[in-house]
Amino acid sequence: MQSQPPQSASAPGPAPVVDVEQAEAALVEHYPRLVRLAYLVLPPSLGRNRRVLTAHALTQRSLPRGRKPGVAVAIPAQQGGGHRRDPGYAYVRLQVVRGALDAGLPLTWRSWPRRAQLPPLLPQVRGLRLFPRSGGADELALDQRLARLSGAARAAYVLRGLEALDDAGVRMILTAAGCDDPDDALAEADAVEARYALLASPEFDPCSLHARPTDLMRRRQHLKAAGVAALATLVCGALLGLPGDGWGPDGAAAPPYAQNPAAQAALDPGKLTVAATGAWRRSARTDFSVWPARGGLVDDKALLRRALAVWARPGGSVQVSATPGTPSGAPPGPAQLLYAGEVDAARVVLLYDGLRIVRYAEPKEGTSGAALDFARVDGASGPEASALVVNRADGNVRYLTAPWVRSAAVRDLLKPAGQALALRRDADGVTEPFAGPAQSGRCTSWNALRMRDHSGAVRMVTDLGELTPARLTAGRPEAPREAAPADWTKSACSLASVRSHGVRSVNSWAYARQTLPETGAAAQWVCTRAETWRGAGSRSLAQFQTADGPTGAVAAKAEDSPACGPREPRVLAGVRWKSPGGNWYLLGAGSKDVTSLTASGGDQVQGNVLAVSTERTARARLTGTLADGTKVPTLR
Repeated sequence: MQSQPPQSASAPGPAPVVDVEQAEAALVEHYPRLVRLAYLVLPPSLGRNRRVLTAHALTQRSLPRGRKPGVAVAIPAQQGGGHRRDPGYAYVRLQVVRGALDAGLPLTWRSWPRRAQLPPLLPQVRGLRLFPRSGGADELALDQRLARLSGAARAAYVLRGLEALDDAGVRMILTAAGCDDPDDALAEADAVEARYALLASPEFDPCSLHARPTDLMRRRQHLKAAGVAALATLVCGALLGLPGDGWGPDGAAAPPYAQNPAAQAALDPGKLTVAATGAWRRSARTDFSVWPARGGLVDDKALLRRALAVWARPGGSVQVSATPGTPSGAPPGPAQLLYAGEVDAARVVLLYDGLRIVRYAEPKEGTSGAALDFARVDGASGPEASALVVNRADGNVRYLTAPWVRSAAVRDLLKPAGQALALRRDADGVTEPFAGPAQSGRCTSWNALRMRDHSGAVRMVTDLGELTPARLTAGRPEAPREAAPADWTKSACSLASVRSHGVRSVNSWAYARQTLPETGAAAQWVCTRAETWRGAGSRSLAQFQTADGPTGAVAAKAEDSPACGPREPRVLAGVRWKSPGGNWYLLGAGSKDVTSLTASGGDQVQGNVLAVSTERTARARLTGTLADGTKVPTLR
């Protein structure tokens, strides 16, 4: 329960004199109300933890100094009643308002700081962050409106609502507290809707608090840093006493603590490079180097400085991820700024250093929980440089599209006959969120991003859990074309096997067709190959697909094999298949340059497809032969 301001029915008279005992009694009796008053008048920019502690400190310091009586105080009338408050309460309330107004003044070099402007000496809380219980949307909106007021206007609003004072009483307290123009403060407070009942909400009660730990990792780092600094001091002192030169093993190199000019420049947000808005129209190539800097925070030097500093020295609390084969070290020099803006609940910065895309993200409120992601993009051009993942949240993904992308849409690869869903993009090229491929469970859909560029060409990419989406192509490996949804209808779910593998592009090649025995139905053999940004780690997958099956059956797979790729555009795979009549067959197929197939049982056929009867448990091996007699093994 919020205490009510004390009242007496005495008639107005001379300003009463308040002694220490009277003020202390009022302070103890109405302590929660006075602390709430201080909390509401203090500027929200202090942060909730310091605001709580400062409110308690101001209230506890509001007693008269010394034991001698003689402190006179004017007591304003209350709205609608004409009653006078207890003199002791009026005195400590005035001191609380005066201290809260002083605490909101900016620090300058021209004068000594006032006591209220400094962090409170008492009370002190170590290792915990304190803050009031959360209220509703109305309390949050009111707190935001009060934050935009000046300190005096905020005090006027609170005195009206919390203390039920009329304008004359508010003017009297503000004048006594040192406000230069109380009338301006009252006029400014009039701009905020009078929702005074919300001031009694638990949102503004600094006596009923939640406690959470401070940044545990940062606290541990501070202790380690202090120990390292002490050790470094001892070591430097010892080294300064060593005679002569050249005692180090690094020869002519500068000492490790020397500041390298290039490294220093890489940390300066003022030295970030920015491409001109229309540079991509004049450039001989379309890659990330011609992306202009976009986003509403490209001029936020503090955000960019934090992003560069975390890139160079990520702390223990930063979540760092990198695609396989991507170095995660500091920038070698000034990077290029691609994007800086607010996306969903985060502030996001995208940078490019010629080899890598780096994404820095931090929450809108504070910097704890920052993330740093690296993706290798060397040699990216055209379709491979058309989009970047700018944010993921709740299974949805947002892309930042290249400046040459004219439209974007979503296609479900498992529904080739379905219509493309147009994606809205903002002025910076950021798409609205849409569902990404499922991370686990049944594969019932697989969304891909379809983009149309300024030339009318259509590209498809899909999210594989990294900053850069993987480009989807189809056709023979030596001359792939841009994929259509029908090329991936039965193979899309197999893309989950190369998630977070540093994939640059994935090609789907229907290399053979076969008529099934007994039924005469048609089947298709498809090889999908995922190429990586690092070169090594490519993965090939041969699938056997029937017309009535929703997905293909994996017949063979290989990693770091040239088969099914541009160097060796050939493949051979086999599978045991059970017919509707219950008979087992060994089916096999090779690419068109395979002229004959031989099974381990001695069966041989001319051509690139084979179907022979076999036992369910029989082990079979296929071998293909090219026109020049070269043997082709199955994919493995």
